[in-house]
Amino acid sequence: MLGSMAGILFDGFAYGMLLFLLSVGLSVTLGMMNFINLSHASFGMLGGYVTVTLMQQLGWPFLATLPAAFVISALVGMVMERFMFRRMYRATDLDQTLLTIGVVFMSIAGAAYIWGTVQQPVVMPDYLSGSFLVGGVNIARYRLFLIVVALVITLLMIGGLEWTRFGAQIRAAVDNQRMARGLGLDVDRTFSLTFSLGSGLAGLGGALAIAMVGLDPGFAFAYLIYVLIVVSVGGLASIWGSFVAASLLGICDMAGKYYVPQLGSFLIYLMMVGILMWRPVGLFGKR
Repeated sequence: MLGSMAGILFDGFAYGMLLFLLSVGLSVTLGMMNFINLSHASFGMLGGYVTVTLMQQLGWPFLATLPAAFVISALVGMVMERFMFRRMYRATDLDQTLLTIGVVFMSIAGAAYIWGTVQQPVVMPDYLSGSFLVGGVNIARYRLFLIVVALVITLLMIGGLEWTRFGAQIRAAVDNQRMARGLGLDVDRTFSLTFSLGSGLAGLGGALAIAMVGLDPGFAFAYLIYVLIVVSVGGLASIWGSFVAASLLGICDMAGKYYVPQLGSFLIYLMMVGILMWRPVGLFGKR
């Protein structure tokens, strides 16, 4: 019984870390830039297809495709921010929503046209395949790898945004653009780099997601819901909040499917409603 519970906790935490990797970029763009970017999961899908293409067409090893997925998604995000999204920063929430949801539809159609509508298979390297036993708990190597990557990114993001000059520039640009410009900060460049970072992290999350949840053109819509849940439950602009929220939701989802299969994935929504009724601004959000 204890081994079963420990296994569920491990698998749920690993799934939560996958949700965190997909959502942490949106926590940056939505929470810090105050831009409603519903196209965030499309960048995750792009990163996944970059990995699939490099592995299947060019024979790249899986780990080598991860930096490429990050960089290409970040560059695409930077270009779109410069020529499309930047014009919408002062627009209404509805206008931002309509634009970015339109980008989602376009990305789905584009992915279906280029890669087809079938699931994209990816063969993991031997050192990330299989599992081993620890104290009677079956530990999947790839899930453990996901957890390690998510923990490293969490530390880098919190340290980078809280204790570096770049993080201070982001906070200053968001809090008071006029004052930031008066102090000589290049607000446009700061926002461009911030959006690029968020898009790159989404691409990395999408590349890492393939082995666990698969990849098809519906990815951009299917995981947009989960990404929004993580960010809203954790609280806007809180990296730590997204980490905690993703962990709770992943464990809750996995435990619900195991112990209460008749509810299926519905339990994650019940948990979201309960938390937001108790804390409308999220676990670590600020009014």
